[in-house]
Amino acid sequence: MSTKGGSTITSKVRLGITLGCPAGVGPEIVLKALGHPFPEDLELTILGDENLLSEAAERLGLPRATNVISLSSLPYNPGNPAPETASAMVRYIKEGVRRCLAGELDGLVTCPISKAALKMAGEPYPGHTEMLAALTGAQKVAMAFYGERLSIVLATIHVPLKDVPGLLSVARLLEVSRLAHDFLRKDLGLSQPRMALAALNPHASEGGLFGNEEEEILVPAVKKAQRQGLPLSGPYPADSLFYRAAKGEFDLVVSLYHDQGLIPFKLLHFEDGVNVTLGLPIVRTSVDHGTAYDIAGKGIASEKSLLAAIRLAYRMAKNRLKGLELDALPVSANEGQH
Repeated sequence: MSTKGGSTITSKVRLGITLGCPAGVGPEIVLKALGHPFPEDLELTILGDENLLSEAAERLGLPRATNVISLSSLPYNPGNPAPETASAMVRYIKEGVRRCLAGELDGLVTCPISKAALKMAGEPYPGHTEMLAALTGAQKVAMAFYGERLSIVLATIHVPLKDVPGLLSVARLLEVSRLAHDFLRKDLGLSQPRMALAALNPHASEGGLFGNEEEEILVPAVKKAQRQGLPLSGPYPADSLFYRAAKGEFDLVVSLYHDQGLIPFKLLHFEDGVNVTLGLPIVRTSVDHGTAYDIAGKGIASEKSLLAAIRLAYRMAKNRLKGLELDALPVSANEGQH
């Protein structure tokens, strides 16, 4: 074991799983996920409520959770969010981030929360992404989605469609592309990643027939990215680009707005997609679904997305730990790596 920059480098990959909203499907999918096999060097810690998890396990006929850091003491009352569950939900996240920043955890996997519960808890954030950025001090972040067949990053997120063109700029597309490139290289370990930019207008505007955003913003962004060494190409018509990416031609698509990227992504990865926050100083992955209050406690929620989020966080954390180990080597030893 060694230390580097305040982080502890161990032989274990230590991931924290936040329970999400205790009234949602979080408790159920956590218990189900823990029944699956994981790598021997992966250590999972649940940031949640030991009593609630025990009650949920008994009621649903699932094995009990071990290695739980209990941060609340609530009854299991699925489908009924309340101020107490909302406050606990926030507490799990903040403690998980604190432990990651302190080097006690190598990454964080988050179960679903709701915007209404955040508001109920008195938090000013519209969602996980904005909250995690504030808690970690990250200035530039992006929302990405990872799947075995398709991965995307969003240039804009939760905004009206009519506002999208005005929010696009060369600077924003470069920022998102850099974050995506770092994710592909450093977190996924791809030596030569391939990124593609989706066009905004039909047929990439056909030389200006259907709009001028491609000529004025998207093409200049691609050219500038390439001059800076980023492997970005396009813009390509969106109606065929996602098919090409799913077939393996590209490792990631830079999507311009929410539904442009998430419709094809969820068509392919509705059950096993992973939400990833790019630009944070910590590893953070999440399930790609909501709290599902309507089915909470019924024993039918799928743990597939949580399992995929755990596996991706493990891969990302392991690659980051390898980078720390190389940085910690003596200069003479590092020279031998070139």
